[in-house]
Amino acid sequence: MAIPKLNSVRINAGEWRSRVIKFPDAVGLRPTPERVRQTVFNWLGQDLTGFTCLDLFAGTGVMGFEALSRGALAVTLIEKSLPAYKSLIENKQLLKAEHTQIYNQDALKFLSQNTQKFNLVFLDPPYNQQWLPKVLPLLTEHLQSEALVYVEAEYALDTDAALAENWQVIKQSKAGNVFYHLLKSNHD
Repeated sequence: MAIPKLNSVRINAGEWRSRVIKFPDAVGLRPTPERVRQTVFNWLGQDLTGFTCLDLFAGTGVMGFEALSRGALAVTLIEKSLPAYKSLIENKQLLKAEHTQIYNQDALKFLSQNTQKFNLVFLDPPYNQQWLPKVLPLLTEHLQSEALVYVEAEYALDTDAALAENWQVIKQSKAGNVFYHLLKSNHD
């Protein structure tokens, strides 16, 4: 029986700077590249003290763990894949990340059942599965005032007219085939 390959990614800054977290090989599991994470946290101002964060398609969990490392009050990680979920649990224990809740659940089911509100949401769903039109309309009721949503996608969101009605693209960039954005709800 083949032993599954473990990959790793390094946390950039904060309390756990340079700590490595491991994750399994899985189809569609792509950690946010280090350069992109550095840019995103520059956009966010580096210090996330007091933030409550949601990583809706957590995958490796690196965005959520990075947020905790930079002072976030609490992070909720949602991951449907059982191997990725188990890896998140192991990394939570490794980092002693007490302020982390991890759910092995579908993103839409979580949003339909959860009533918590967040300051910051990380949204990096599997590509080419039309998740953004399903998830973004549900997110507004889970956002605190002035909350931000980080979105990775296979296309630039500023070209999506339906999205523009409800969301403002505050910042955006591209790295390779990844388009990444910082959004704010128009319904604040």
